[in-house]
Amino acid sequence: MESLGSSIRSAAQATYSAYRRVPVRWRLAGGSAVLTLVILCGFAVIVGALTIQRIRDDFDEQTRLAANDLADRLQYKIDPRTGRPGCVGPDLGTYAGAENAVIRVIRSNGQVLCQTTRAPNLGVPSEATENVLGYRVESRPSALLAGESAIIQYARPLSSVNHTVSRVRLLLALGVLAGGALALLAGLFVARRAMRPIAELTSVAREIERTRDPSLEVPRPEAEDEVAELARTLEGMLRALDESRTQTEEMLERQRQFIADISHELRTPLTSVLANLELLSVMLEGDERETAESALRSTKRMRRLVADLLLLARTDAGRVSARAPTDLASVVMDAAAELEPISEGHEITVEAEPAIVEGARDELLRMASNLIANAIRHTPAGTEVHAAVSVHDGEAELAVTDDGPGVPPDLAPHVFERFVRGGGDRAGSSGLGLAIVRAVAEAHGGSVRLETPEDGGARFVVRLPVTEPARAEREPAAVG
Repeated sequence: MESLGSSIRSAAQATYSAYRRVPVRWRLAGGSAVLTLVILCGFAVIVGALTIQRIRDDFDEQTRLAANDLADRLQYKIDPRTGRPGCVGPDLGTYAGAENAVIRVIRSNGQVLCQTTRAPNLGVPSEATENVLGYRVESRPSALLAGESAIIQYARPLSSVNHTVSRVRLLLALGVLAGGALALLAGLFVARRAMRPIAELTSVAREIERTRDPSLEVPRPEAEDEVAELARTLEGMLRALDESRTQTEEMLERQRQFIADISHELRTPLTSVLANLELLSVMLEGDERETAESALRSTKRMRRLVADLLLLARTDAGRVSARAPTDLASVVMDAAAELEPISEGHEITVEAEPAIVEGARDELLRMASNLIANAIRHTPAGTEVHAAVSVHDGEAELAVTDDGPGVPPDLAPHVFERFVRGGGDRAGSSGLGLAIVRAVAEAHGGSVRLETPEDGGARFVVRLPVTEPARAEREPAAVG
């Protein structure tokens, strides 16, 4: 019993789950159609039963009246040639033909006095109405000659009334089905009209999603119903979100402005501290000199971090540095030359062709330096770091490829985010190098992506728009 109850509950849950997946419009229309169908079925059952009963009663009544009329009009006489009694009155074939009836007149001993053509044997006459061989039979006694009685059997085929009953049932069934179908169509139409305000709200919501503009006007229905309440709620929510977004943007703008200002202000004291520490490292001896040199290294790292933060803050704030036509190939070679002394046994090679872009040279140099330094930091000593500059389809492409272990799959989607450090980062990495690369590339109207070569390693590709075609051919240069 428990398993049966569990099966019933599971089936009910599955049915309810399937019902919940049906669109609301079809649920409303389907519910209306089912209710209409139930009402029409009840109406059809009642009307059909009454109509069929009336048809059968009329059929029986007509049969009785015809039998009575025939008994009153039919007479008998002796045939002078045979001396046997016969029927005198209406022609039996004509009388029975209108109703497809059959007539037999028999004596009490079973002798047939007269009958219609092909009249079947209707059995022993009975005073009650009976069904014999598919006929409704009415028997009426009639006086014959010399006080002898005869029996008139008047029979109508039941097939005629059965056909009428079948047609009535068919018409009722078709009417029920047609009514259900019309109710479904009408329900769909009404549901569509009823759901139109919600469709308008959905359209506005999609437009807000596309434009990210919560200030768009939300349509309000004229009727004060649940849809109007939904529209007011949605409008209030959008207004609150718009205010929250405005406040957030203002806060972020203040934060970007603060970081940019504080980074700019820190540059002067850091430069002074750096100069003093460099002087002390020259003047002091022994442990004091080592302490000064340690402080000098920390100060240099702080200056680089401040410079990185300042660059990112300026990019976020939309501050554009002075731009001029710049050869990206020259920038990459300068970056490789600066990093050559600290390459820690790496072989840096550059293959470049002229690629003129509109940009700030210092920012482009920082971008190229960060890409090459990132490759040096994350690959073993003795491996090769290759930088290439080329022009494809009106864009300058800078690609930095290394022979290292590559970027872990779980880290790849986040390598360009700020303060993200890989497992192989060494001391001194701020986690801003690749974030600066992306910020500089996007600020110059370009993009950057990470690729994984088939033979291993990692490949970072920066694409920037070219301002003018590089007409002069230049031999590939190599540094290493």
